[in-house]
Amino acid sequence: MTINRFEEIEAWQKARELARVVYQSTKDGQISRDYDLRDQMRRAGVSIMANIAEGFSRRSNKEFCQFLFIAKSSASELQSHAYVALDQGYIGKADFEKLYDSLDHTSRMISNLIKYLTAHPSQPSRTRQTQKTPSTP
Repeated sequence: MTINRFEEIEAWQKARELARVVYQSTKDGQISRDYDLRDQMRRAGVSIMANIAEGFSRRSNKEFCQFLFIAKSSASELQSHAYVALDQGYIGKADFEKLYDSLDHTSRMISNLIKYLTAHPSQPSRTRQTQKTPSTP
């Protein structure tokens, strides 16, 4: 399938969902008053989707991959922040595991996109061949 807009990328859609979850889970309770952690978690969550979108607009797959690596790193950063939230009692074990697993899944999706782009370095950057994607929510 041809991808013409970053919103069609499954990893971006998943990252958008994650950002929504992070904002929702940090708006109330003790975590909402831990401004540094709350803001870091939100920035990392937004960074995942933003870097996928920004990389898509670049002129080459090589540049796109650089931004995808940043997005993947932001997912790992958010996983680390989730440990802090868990250790401080801001989130429960079940919420932690759900967030962690969702980030792990998103990270694998990004890795698979990187592998695809690396194997197809001559594909034009704005129209990409990739797996079938569901419609944007």
